[in-house]
Amino acid sequence: MYAIVEIAGHQFKVEKERKVYVNRLQNEEGTEVVFDKVLLIQDGEKVSVGSPTVNGASVKAKVLAHLRDDTVIVFKKRRRKGYRKKNGHRQYLSQIQIEDITF
Repeated sequence: MYAIVEIAGHQFKVEKERKVYVNRLQNEEGTEVVFDKVLLIQDGEKVSVGSPTVNGASVKAKVLAHLRDDTVIVFKKRRRKGYRKKNGHRQYLSQIQIEDITF
């Protein structure tokens, strides 16, 4: 059984007991979060597709940790002009574990 869920503007394929990294959530570590924007649920042979969401479906998850992703280097250069710019970025993430999928 899996579901396609919209979390913080991004779509994720989630299964029970799976850990997922999402953009930073405002919830504290150790708290439970319920996501109501379930776009699709597949249970065996049965597939429920929402328009745009599946009515009455929800995904319950637990926030495990808040952390930062690896550094992404942004390097810009204009040839023959002497222009070079180096910048880095680290995205703030939250690690969640899917507890239950209901519909």
